[in-house]
Amino acid sequence: MPNTNPPTTSPAALTDKLARADEKSVVNYGFFIGATPNNLDHLLAAEAACGIKIFMGAGTGNLLVDQEEDLDRIFAHGRKLIAVHAEDEARIRERRAQFMENCDPADHSRIRDEQSALMATARAVRLAKKYQRRLHVLHLSTAIETAFLRREKTPYISCEAIPNHLFLTTDAYATMGPLAQMNPPIRSEHDRQALWEGLRSGVIDCIATDHAPHLLTEKALGYPRAPSGMPGVETSLPLMLTAMRDGQCSLAELQRWMCYNPARLYGVANKGRIAIGWDADLTLVDMTREKPVRNEEMFTRVGWSPFHGRVLTGWPISTIVGGRVVFDKGEVLPNVHGQSLHYVASTPMPAVS
Repeated sequence: MPNTNPPTTSPAALTDKLARADEKSVVNYGFFIGATPNNLDHLLAAEAACGIKIFMGAGTGNLLVDQEEDLDRIFAHGRKLIAVHAEDEARIRERRAQFMENCDPADHSRIRDEQSALMATARAVRLAKKYQRRLHVLHLSTAIETAFLRREKTPYISCEAIPNHLFLTTDAYATMGPLAQMNPPIRSEHDRQALWEGLRSGVIDCIATDHAPHLLTEKALGYPRAPSGMPGVETSLPLMLTAMRDGQCSLAELQRWMCYNPARLYGVANKGRIAIGWDADLTLVDMTREKPVRNEEMFTRVGWSPFHGRVLTGWPISTIVGGRVVFDKGEVLPNVHGQSLHYVASTPMPAVS
């Protein structure tokens, strides 16, 4: 994602990020370019980006794009996929003023309420339909957004859910405090169940992570000063495989949500299936072994997980990227690297086969 320091808002910044990944990434990778109110030329020139990221709310630095004329201009030009962080900034500011005297982390979900998410999602869908633009709605979090997209999705509009919203609810604030703070925020049990139903029915196309590795020292600043976001990449597969074991989904559904559909949605060829002629990107897991999530065992630089203590199965044993083993028995192997992915603009998206 482009909300880094410095932000990835130009082809030069994107090229620099790709070069650094080429030197050390053991997996395949791709990067978004971030939209600002005045960088349309950069967005059109960033051929190597996997898509354009628009922060309709919660933008850091100059990455907030919440004015209608700016959004309209970006949707009107180019064909590259647009991915949106869908929260309505004006409503968030209005509601924040109502809670400004409080320091309760649970207020985060009240300030960034369900309506702020729906308003922005509806706005993005309206613009995508106006210009027939490929749109992906990131980290869906509410039942009302799921119901809206069930009615309004088209072949060129897609969306995702993330484990944080599939497995956590606002009850987590009581034990986790600011560690549970993220954007969009965790929601009610009703919303959580609606996301699962949306996945099973096909309204929600895939599972992502919204991995946001903030340090414990940053989270210790307390609400509302602590940054929003949780780490999540390395627990996503064990969480989903544990859910599969417990009967919440099938293996075929999991493969569609986490393997085939992500490749299809982003126009990445030869990825997401085990088949002759397709890239050998494989993960070997042990479904007979259970172990708890432990902060001290996390590979992420921040050394913590919102799922610390939760007992999961399906932990990766070996990971193969492009036919080469890059991770084996708890160790990242040296001198083995992935590569930058290549994307094909597709409006509408290829049909599901």
